[in-house]
Amino acid sequence: MAEVRRRKGEEEPLEDTAISGSGGANKRNSSAADSSDHVDSEEEKIPEEKFVDELAKNLPQGTDKTPELLDSALKDLPDRWKNWVIRGIFTWIMICGFALIIYGGPLALMITTLLVQVKCFQEIISIGYQVYRIHGLPWFRSLSWYFLLTSNYFFYGENLVDYFGVVINRVEYLKFLVTYHRFLSFALYIIGFVWFVLSLVKKYYIKQFSLFAWTHVSLLIVVTQSYLIIQNIFEGLIWFIVPVSMIVCNDVMAYVFGFFFGRTPLIKLSPKKTWEGFIGGGFATVLFGILFSYVLCNYQYFICPIQYSEELGRMTMSCVPSYLFTPQEYSLKLFGIGKTLSLYPYIWHSISLSLFSSIIGPFGGFFASGFKRAFKIKDFGDMIPGHGGIMDRFDCQFLMATFVNVYISSFIRTPSPAKLLTQIYNLKPDQQYQIYQSLKDNLGDMLT
Repeated sequence: MAEVRRRKGEEEPLEDTAISGSGGANKRNSSAADSSDHVDSEEEKIPEEKFVDELAKNLPQGTDKTPELLDSALKDLPDRWKNWVIRGIFTWIMICGFALIIYGGPLALMITTLLVQVKCFQEIISIGYQVYRIHGLPWFRSLSWYFLLTSNYFFYGENLVDYFGVVINRVEYLKFLVTYHRFLSFALYIIGFVWFVLSLVKKYYIKQFSLFAWTHVSLLIVVTQSYLIIQNIFEGLIWFIVPVSMIVCNDVMAYVFGFFFGRTPLIKLSPKKTWEGFIGGGFATVLFGILFSYVLCNYQYFICPIQYSEELGRMTMSCVPSYLFTPQEYSLKLFGIGKTLSLYPYIWHSISLSLFSSIIGPFGGFFASGFKRAFKIKDFGDMIPGHGGIMDRFDCQFLMATFVNVYISSFIRTPSPAKLLTQIYNLKPDQQYQIYQSLKDNLGDMLT
């Protein structure tokens, strides 16, 4: 018992000295707390329950938000079926909107990606902003948006340099921005970093550094993924449309199978998810991926990479279909019976994408569920009735975008002439001439 008391006393020295009434010890502890940068109360160590409750009250929740017209029309339905109808209506509205954006072309898709990125960032940061408002922490919101602008300048600038470098290098006043793009991006980040350090307040060090980390993790999740989405679009719209549609299909079909057949809970983080929904959604996604990929492979609009044509002076989406999008003959034998199938090789890749979207993709949603449970909130926002915020619908998409980009880099992508030309234009004239002579000699040998 004495050993237990001694250990307890070691863990809580401030409380023991206060109880014992030792004035000298209290003074020493008080002076040490005043002279150090350590937190001076339990309040600074962990997010308090009362603050979490306040966050849950202040943040908008969208799952239960219903337009008045729909609410009056569906008032006689049980809550379960009412939610089903509302989710179904707005799911189809989003699908039709997505189809219209695709019809608008690559530029419309890129602008939409940027807008979705900003909205997702705003929904995540708004949670941190409630902490900022409660504690009066200086500059948190301003710094968060500054870092968002800085990171977008870097990542979108990288895309411009990669895909439009040949054009930009011909404009004299833009050449400087291309040559020193990374240095300028770093300088912008350093300004924000110094700004944050100068904003530190002694009483709230831990909370301020927590929010600083919060902002950077949000940037990693949202901005980096949107940058990868843009890269996927440039590889061909099919590399964007098919993965996004797979996630939508998996989400919808998992909900349908879970709604009608769900009995076995899947994961504690998301109690409404069931094994029946998970497995049914997975099979439906693989089948959908094969059929949808086969349809899109027939159209140049979807399969051609987006490239800048010097002859036309604009971006083009016309090409000679690559091996992936040219039908190949495959021989199959089942029960001794041979059969020949004509398939696009891309379909084999679509199976890999559909397996990832149905097995690993949902864990993006589970991650978001855990995050929301930590703050006792149901949704990230209230923009989409029956669904919540934009982040509630795109939590799995960001994970999928990373996988697609890594998959293309590892198994699909070949060297890009446009990128090579951009690097050559950044060389000094004598270095460019040396490359020219080397190419001339090499091509001359090949021709002779």
